[in-house]
Amino acid sequence: MTRETVIVLDFGGQYNQLIARRVRECNVYCEIYSYKTDLEKIKAMRPAGIIFTGGPNSASKEDSPSYTKEIFSLGIPILGICYGAQLMMHLLGGKVETAPVREYGKIKVTVDPHSALFKNVSEKTICWMSHNDYISKEAPGFQIVAHTPDCPVAAAEDISKKLYALQFHPEVLHTVEGKKILSNFVYNICVCSGDWKMDSFVEESIHAIRQKVGQGKVLCALSGGVDSSVAAVLLSKAVGSQLTCVFVDHGLLRKNEGDEVEAVFGPEGPYDLHFIRVNAQNRFYEKLQGVTEPEKKRKIIGEEFIRVFEEEAKKIGAVDYLVQGTIYPDVVESGLGGESAVIKSHHNVGGLPDYVDFREIIEPLRNLFKDEVRQAGLELGIPEYLVFRQPFPGPGLGIRIIGEVTAEKVQIVQEADAIWREEIAAAGLDKEIGQYFAALTNMRSVGVMGDERTYDYAIALRAVTTTDFMTAESAPIPWDVLEKTTNRIVNEVKHVNRVLYDCTGKPPGTIEFE
Repeated sequence: MTRETVIVLDFGGQYNQLIARRVRECNVYCEIYSYKTDLEKIKAMRPAGIIFTGGPNSASKEDSPSYTKEIFSLGIPILGICYGAQLMMHLLGGKVETAPVREYGKIKVTVDPHSALFKNVSEKTICWMSHNDYISKEAPGFQIVAHTPDCPVAAAEDISKKLYALQFHPEVLHTVEGKKILSNFVYNICVCSGDWKMDSFVEESIHAIRQKVGQGKVLCALSGGVDSSVAAVLLSKAVGSQLTCVFVDHGLLRKNEGDEVEAVFGPEGPYDLHFIRVNAQNRFYEKLQGVTEPEKKRKIIGEEFIRVFEEEAKKIGAVDYLVQGTIYPDVVESGLGGESAVIKSHHNVGGLPDYVDFREIIEPLRNLFKDEVRQAGLELGIPEYLVFRQPFPGPGLGIRIIGEVTAEKVQIVQEADAIWREEIAAAGLDKEIGQYFAALTNMRSVGVMGDERTYDYAIALRAVTTTDFMTAESAPIPWDVLEKTTNRIVNEVKHVNRVLYDCTGKPPGTIEFE
């Protein structure tokens, strides 16, 4: 690796991406790898530090995820978190057992402030615990540096070998001083310089793309979302008119979004590129006729997008490079980064599509998280309203409509969503909420409007607070905002007589409503 890097070894923990994200917040580059990654590959990367994630297994069981003990003798600082801490103790001669008292949630932990890991951390600090097993005896050479009444080894360290173990999760916001603890690890223990910054990323990327592409022709599928928009502008800054952007309007965008995308990237916009808009709404509606299952809708929309894009690509002819707005969570959630299950089936990550005549794929944002993409967008001078546009799934409104997708239903949810976004912005809540949108349920119920009985649809409003989009909580929207939004939707949107507010967090729900 050319840049200073901390590696996260994933043992199946739900917070693997969150750990990496927190490290990057310390301006230290971080990547996720499976625990199955060969030790020689890790040696070749020459990481500044390694973090073992949590996981759902018991470290002492033979069939649980494990790793070779040799990794602990490399002299590279290693931090084990939860299962990672237990595995470290188990492999090095400590004892891990079923805890007599299971700890879950916010727990007051007593730490040793003399430990480099807890520098400037309160001696009594609130941490997030989540474990059935516990370390009943630390491994030889380790000193206990944190405990709770029910957890004798909440943290332990072997300074001579640069090994550190935490039973709690410093990466979640519920651990009040968790970011400080991770910062101590990467700076005090890994001795990182903290040179991972967006301005240098943008500058280096433009230079690298320009060197790579030369005089070649580049093709980009532009959706109008933040990821593809930032990727397109990055390429435009690097190679200018050598870039052609194809925008497929599948009729599943938010209200007026197709025209807004064209206004920014089209011939009247500020960017030096060739822009092609394809209005293919009816094609998509026909393909989705009668389809109700969410995953099937995703695949149909993705496949039809490819067909439309293929037709336009054939008109353009051979190109040298194809641009994709893939970002790091797409890589991880598509099963290529760590041990995560495949969550996002509509992403084409890692495979070369056979429908375009090109030499190579360019994924300029492949190593960035969503908020880093936004930072890059601002560095590139993209307008704030575009950079901070609400996240939007690749299949668009197709998965925010429960049941069959029709042109009429699309219009219903477009109008309701536009009202919801207007009212959130008018209340000054748009910068406080991570994501908010309206979805159309498949439920119809009886209502009364005027003197007439109605039998119409229910709209579900969704709003969540989140910093990382990996976990989320339902946003506590003021009642007057909900009331005004409801009145407007029922009065202004045809075929809607009921409005619901989704109070589900992630987990157990997803942020999207499908």
